[in-house]
Amino acid sequence: MIPKEYYGRLFTKEQLPVDYLSEAVKLESMIKVDKKLRCKRCYSRIEEDWQLPNGQYYCRACIVFGRNQEGKELYYFPSEKSEVDFPVLKWSGKLTPYQNEVSEKLLKTYKNQKHSLVHAVTGAGKTEMIYNIVAYVLENKNRVVIASPRVDVCRELFLRMQKDFTCSISLLHADSEPYDGSPLVIATTHQLLKFYHSFDLIIVDEVDAFPFVGNVMLNHAVKQAKTETGRYIYLTATSTLALEEQVRLGAIEKHHLASRFHGNPLVLPRFFWQGRLQKSLTSEKLPRPLIHQIKKQRKSNFPLLIFFPNIALGEKFSITLKKYLPTENIAFVSSKSEERSTIVEKFRKKELSILVTTTILERGVTFPQVDVFVCMANHYLYTSSSLIQIGGRVGRSPERPTGKLYFFHEGLSKSMLQCREEINAMNKKGGFENEVSTM
Repeated sequence: MIPKEYYGRLFTKEQLPVDYLSEAVKLESMIKVDKKLRCKRCYSRIEEDWQLPNGQYYCRACIVFGRNQEGKELYYFPSEKSEVDFPVLKWSGKLTPYQNEVSEKLLKTYKNQKHSLVHAVTGAGKTEMIYNIVAYVLENKNRVVIASPRVDVCRELFLRMQKDFTCSISLLHADSEPYDGSPLVIATTHQLLKFYHSFDLIIVDEVDAFPFVGNVMLNHAVKQAKTETGRYIYLTATSTLALEEQVRLGAIEKHHLASRFHGNPLVLPRFFWQGRLQKSLTSEKLPRPLIHQIKKQRKSNFPLLIFFPNIALGEKFSITLKKYLPTENIAFVSSKSEERSTIVEKFRKKELSILVTTTILERGVTFPQVDVFVCMANHYLYTSSSLIQIGGRVGRSPERPTGKLYFFHEGLSKSMLQCREEINAMNKKGGFENEVSTM
């Protein structure tokens, strides 16, 4: 008997027990597209030097999932119906009228066998809006995956779904436990390369985020993981041109929500000249305007999240800031931090008062009552999309729907101005009028 965790999965021959090979469906390992060899699993184009000593080609792009090579088949076991206990949803919260409207539209669109795009402002409550459609699909003995390009987003989603759903849930990322056959999966988009025609509903959260947007391999992984009759739901606060084109062509139905769940507008950024921060850090000093605003913010006792465009500068700043504020609990977290989830959780519990970070925390995480400072906001690595997402961390709590969102810069960038304009536009769609304050 094939274990349940094997169904809907994609394997190389070496990854399967010999007894299972005869029961699996075989797939060719490589396909030709425009006379070029491509990997069946990840759709990467096979380069000339991706060759074994015996002359056969292999895929270097997805080798971390097991070597897929020319002349050897891939194997999969067709997905089976799942079983869940009723009711699968135990969430006791209540949707706002606007959230409920989107929730019902998602269910209707799915039943009409169409794909959906939810374009909602940061803090609109996108996760709660998908609860009913997820429960509906699961209760019909089908499988659901909620995927995101960011592992931090996946971890946060997993914790929330565990509280609100009764069925077993798998969390899949590079360092997670193996898949256990759960009907509901939370996974990074990379992990979808392990699945084949497995899910009846694929929800892609933060669809505009790096590294998913424009990535041929990851987009292929999403398509390949869906059953033939399955549907997609894309979630975003900053839509992409490709998705909007699909909406225009009628391939995707768009659902828009322009207000936050607590009914308050998005917080607008204020601009502050900061002086030469990078130069100051080399001598272990901080620009006066910046440290003045940080000290002023600390009088409020609200947690402070400080963003930097790269790891080296953020780490250096964190060390320097501790010398200026020795009584504060300060930490730094990045994609390379070994205790990343622990540090983030400490900040959420207010065991840390200041957290310095990179764009890994720009989206998908919620810290109640937080203020956000963006250092070197004019840096080329900050796009208008990332700045909007960073700004969306502020004002998410109904207990404090406002907050400080300060952009410190050495000259206004196009992305900064575009970010402010788009937040203004979104607030107007939500029925709010903004007054922009800049310095």
